[in-house]
Amino acid sequence: QVQLVESGGGSVQPGGSLRLSCAVSGATSDYKAIAWIRQAPGKEREGVSCISSIDRSTYYADSVKGRFTISRDNAKNMVYLEMSSLKPEDTAVYYCATGLVISCWYFEAKDFTSWGQGTQVTVSS
Repeated sequence: QVQLVESGGGSVQPGGSLRLSCAVSGATSDYKAIAWIRQAPGKEREGVSCISSIDRSTYYADSVKGRFTISRDNAKNMVYLEMSSLKPEDTAVYYCATGLVISCWYFEAKDFTSWGQGTQVTVSS
């Protein structure tokens, strides 16, 4: 069983930056792709980004391209999401998630079935 623990959320002003971290433990060898998925109140869940340790593929939602960067440190079982030029519409709970997914080429949030507890990101002036 895999466990995921997010950290790094907080409150920032528009244009600011945050770095989210996801610590992965447990059956880490079974889980090749890690995703960040966010949910804002009253909105649909949105897959933000994904990274694969197998084919090195990445995925970014159009809404965050050019502003967010995903990375992973396999030796430390950590995944990071660097967020810059933050906008109020980025406000959400951000979840780190994984599943029996190998590649991010055909990313679908529904394939990521194991989630962390989430970390709140609030962008407001």
